[in-house]
Amino acid sequence: MTIEFTAFNRTTQGTGASRRLRRTGKVPGIVYGGHKDAVAIELDHNALYYALQEEAFHASVLTMSLDGSKEPVLLRDYQMHPFRQQVLHIDFQRVAKGEKIHMRVPLHFSGEELSPGIKLQGGKISHVTLELDVLCLPEQLPEFIAVDLSGLSAGQSVHIADLQLPQGVESTALRHGDNAVVAVCMSPRGGAADEGAAEGGEAAAE
Repeated sequence: MTIEFTAFNRTTQGTGASRRLRRTGKVPGIVYGGHKDAVAIELDHNALYYALQEEAFHASVLTMSLDGSKEPVLLRDYQMHPFRQQVLHIDFQRVAKGEKIHMRVPLHFSGEELSPGIKLQGGKISHVTLELDVLCLPEQLPEFIAVDLSGLSAGQSVHIADLQLPQGVESTALRHGDNAVVAVCMSPRGGAADEGAAEGGEAAAE
């Protein structure tokens, strides 16, 4: 899926200029990287606000149209007003062809209702993390990573190493030896899994 948005060169800078810009329905921003100079930009607030509601806008290579030319960028940061539904500032990073990028990709969980831990053991599944930091080439960046929980029993967990990552996509956590838990099926209090664990502990003590 290709997501395209329009930006305009911003000629005025500074706190006062940004405040005046916001009053006209615009959002100040910046685009940097890609072996080019940083450029101050402005965007239409309403169009940007609704784009930010879409998951893919946060985890995709976007196409930015600026002064008649188009280039691939990533959303890197944005600031919201403390209590208003207002975007205050936004940062984009250019994507350089052939260079790997770091990006946080959402996890999409499925199969919970089919798992033995839920159907047969009365457990409860907890999603420990909702995103995964990955390293890959821009064209290999997935919109999301699927996490199948259908085989999870009470007391079991899914780790990063258990995930089926697309070809060319690496977990930065695994690169550093961190095989963190992604989801866990917690045993019901007083359930069979807990009783078994308790019996095992007693046997070890004896």
